[in-house]
Amino acid sequence: MSPRLIPITGEELVRLLQEEGFQVVRVRGSHVRLRHPDGRATTVPVHPGETLRPGTLLAILKDVGWSKETYEQKRLGSR
Repeated sequence: MSPRLIPITGEELVRLLQEEGFQVVRVRGSHVRLRHPDGRATTVPVHPGETLRPGTLLAILKDVGWSKETYEQKRLGSR
């Protein structure tokens, strides 16, 4: 694994999370709230064309219970 995370936009991350069973439960401004049937939840900022900052992405990964490796596998697999 590389020390840096693969960049992703908020829109792409929302799509990736939906593929994994998360559902959009609320949209308020530029923030999308997602929840999984098992109770995991997170909020993703969606700013068109902008990639998520590394700290924001790490916080979202922690919320959804994914390691960096899991994220990279899912990210590369969705292309």
